Amino acid sequence: VYCIFSCIGCFGLFSKILDEVEKRHQISMAVIYPFMQGLREAAFPAPGKTVTLKSFIPDSGTEFISLTRPLDSHLEHVDFSSLLQCLRFEQILQIFASAVLERKIIFLAEGLSTLSQCIHAAAALLYPFSWAHTYIPVVPESLLATVCCPTPFMVGVQMRFRQEVMDSPMEEVLLVNLCEGTFLMSVGDEKDILPPKLQEDILDSLSQGSDLQTSEQINEHVSGPFVQFFVKTVGHYASYIKREANGQGHFQERAFCKALTSKTNRRFVKKFVKTQLFSLFIQEAEKSKNPPAGYFQQKILEYEEQKKQKKSREKTVK
Repeated sequence: VYCIFSCIGCFGLFSKILDEVEKRHQISMAVIYPFMQGLREAAFPAPGKTVTLKSFIPDSGTEFISLTRPLDSHLEHVDFSSLLQCLRFEQILQIFASAVLERKIIFLAEGLSTLSQCIHAAAALLYPFSWAHTYIPVVPESLLATVCCPTPFMVGVQMRFRQEVMDSPMEEVLLVNLCEGTFLMSVGDEKDILPPKLQEDILDSLSQGSDLQTSEQINEHVSGPFVQFFVKTVGHYASYIKREANGQGHFQERAFCKALTSKTNRRFVKKFVKTQLFSLFIQEAEKSKNPPAGYFQQKILEYEEQKKQKKSREKTVK
C-alpha cells in the first residue's frame, strides 16, 4: 500500500505520482526508490507551476515526468452528487451556514463512500476558505468521543453508531441524517445566520440546474452560488490590506466591515471575520503582495466589472 500524506489537496497531482509508483512496482521494488528520492528532493510546485523529475526505467531508458500543480484546485476530487441526493437545497444551505461560523457538524450515513463524499463536498462549499478544525470523514469506533469535543469539528459517523452519538453529551451541534435527509439535532438558528437576500440568491441559483448531467457541470453549478456569496460579502478584502515599505500587509478590519452598505451583510461579516476560516485566509493575503490568481479572484474581478457597468447604465438613464 502506498499513501501520500499532505495538507495540500492536489488530488490530481498525487494520483499521477501514485500511478508512476505503481508503474515501477510492476517492474521491481528497486525502481521505485530512485523515483521517490527524486520526488523528495524536488520542491513542491507553487500553484500553476510544474516540477519535472528525471527517472530511469530499465528497458525504457530515461523518462522526464512533469508534475503540475493546478492554479486552483477547489473542485478537485469533489462530487456534490451524493450531497444533492441526500439533502434538499435548504438543508445544504443550513449546513454551509453552520460551517461558516465554525460550529460542530456530524454526518450520519450507512455507507462509507456516502459519508466521505458528503463531508468532503460540505467542506468544499467553504472555498476559498479552508476548514481549519477537526475533520474526520469517517470516525472509527475508538474515536467516537470526538463528538463530545467543545471545539469545532466536521465528522462523519456510520449509522450503526447513531444511538451512541445521540446519547453523548453534546452542545450546539448540527446532526445530519444523510439516510433520511433530516436534522436529528440543531442549534435552531441555522436559517438566520446568513443574510436573507443572499440566501435567496443561493437558493434561486441552485434551483436552476435541473438539466445538468455531468459531474463537472453539477460541481460548477453547486459551488458557484456559494463562491458568489463570498464574493459579495468579503470580495473587497484586498482593498483593505495596507502595506508597509517591506511589503508586509496589515488588514484594516473595521474599515473593511464598514465598507459594506447592506446592514445584514455587515452584521454577518462582523461575525465571520472572527473565525479561523477568515483569519487564516487573511494571514496568507497579508503575506502576499498581490491577490492569489485563481477562480475566486476571477469571480471578484467579474463582479467588480458588473458593478461598474451597472453604475454606468444608471448614469446613462439619469
